[in-house]
Amino acid sequence: MRTEDVVRTFIEFYEDREHRRITGSTLLPPPGDPVLFTTSGMHPLIPYLEGRPHPLGRRLVNVQRCLRTTDLEEVGDPTHLTVFEMLGSWSLGDYEGPRSLEWGYELLTEGFGIDPRMLYVTVFGGDEQTGPDLRSREVWERRGVPVEETVEDNWWPNRSSTGPCGPDSEIFLWTGGEDTPPESSPTKDERWVEVWNHVTMRHRRLDDGSLEPLPQRNVDTGLGLERLSTLLRGGTSVFECDVFDPWRRLLPGLWPLEESPFRVVSDHLRSSVVILGDGVRPSNTGQGYVLRRLLRRVLTVLRREDPHRTLGDLPDELVLHTLDHFRQDSVDPSDVRRMLLDEEERFDRLLERGGKVLSRPRFRGPLTEDDLRYLHDTHGLPRELVLNLREQ
Repeated sequence: MRTEDVVRTFIEFYEDREHRRITGSTLLPPPGDPVLFTTSGMHPLIPYLEGRPHPLGRRLVNVQRCLRTTDLEEVGDPTHLTVFEMLGSWSLGDYEGPRSLEWGYELLTEGFGIDPRMLYVTVFGGDEQTGPDLRSREVWERRGVPVEETVEDNWWPNRSSTGPCGPDSEIFLWTGGEDTPPESSPTKDERWVEVWNHVTMRHRRLDDGSLEPLPQRNVDTGLGLERLSTLLRGGTSVFECDVFDPWRRLLPGLWPLEESPFRVVSDHLRSSVVILGDGVRPSNTGQGYVLRRLLRRVLTVLRREDPHRTLGDLPDELVLHTLDHFRQDSVDPSDVRRMLLDEEERFDRLLERGGKVLSRPRFRGPLTEDDLRYLHDTHGLPRELVLNLREQ
C-alpha cells in the first residue's frame, strides 16, 4: 500500500462506524499553548477531551501532521522522523477502550491484511495510583494476541505532562521477517515496531502529579502513517516509505551520501519545507530556532564532504512534492526556496565569524564548558556549530 491507500482505508473504516472526519490542524498549536509544535493528533482536541462538545459529534477521525523535538536526535534510525503524519480516531464520551481495540484488530488484520501472528501488544500493568488495565488485556487474550505489561511505557502522555491522560495499549508489528518467527516481546526485541496506540483517556493529571476523573471517558488513538505504510510494503525503515521515493530518486545524483546522512538530510529538508509552509521563519528562539537548527544540521552534513554544496541545487520537484503531500497548496514554492537560501547565507556568515573567533589563541586547546558558554553568549555560536567547526 502507498500512504494515500493507507489513509483512505483508515478513514473509510471509521466513517463506516459513524466517525466524522475533521480537518487536521497545522504544526502550530493554538495561541497560548506552551508547546512549540503540535505533537500528536490529540493535541488540537484537548478542549473536547476535557468535555467541551465537538461540533461534529462524539466520534471523530483525521490525519494530523506532527513534529516532536524530542525525537530530533533519533532521526536517522529506522523509525523516527521529525515531521510525520498521525492517523487518529476518537470517542468523546461515547464508546470505550475495548471496542476501540476490537476495531483496531479488525482494521489491521482484515483491512490491511496483517497476519495476526505478527502482532504483539503492551498494556498498562498498574501502579500506586491506578490498577492494571484488565479490560484491554481481556480483549487481546480473547483474540489470541500475546500481551506484555509495562508501567511507564503504557501511560499517555508521560507522567511529567499535565492534562488529559490514561492507560494505553500499544500495538507492535514484527519486522524480523517470516523466516525468523518472533519469540521475544516488544521490550526485549527492537524488531517489534510500535505502530498504533489506543489510550483510554479518563483522567486529568494536575500540577502536583495527582489524578482526577475527567467529566467523560474518552478513547484517543494514534497510528503512525509512515511506519505502517513502510511495513505494509515490506520495508524496515520509514525512509523506505513512498513519501521518500522522490528523495531517493533525485538526491543521490546531486549529493552522494551514505544511508545515515541521506536520512538526516532528506528528513530535515523535508521537515523544513513543511515548517516554512506553516508560517514559521528562522530565528534564535522558539519554533524558529527548531527550524534554524534543522537547516544548519543539513548544511553541516552536506559540507562535511564537499564545502561547495548548496541548497540552491535542491530540485524544485522535492519542494513541490512536499508542499503537495502536506496539503500546503497556498504556499509559493519560490518563497520557500528564497527562505532556504537566505538561511544558508546567514549560516555561511556565522561560519566565517566562528572560524575567526576559534582561531584566537584562547580557543586553540581543548574547549571547556565555560568556553562553550562564552562562545554562545558573547558571539552567538551554538555549541553544536562550535564542535563541528573544531572537527573540520
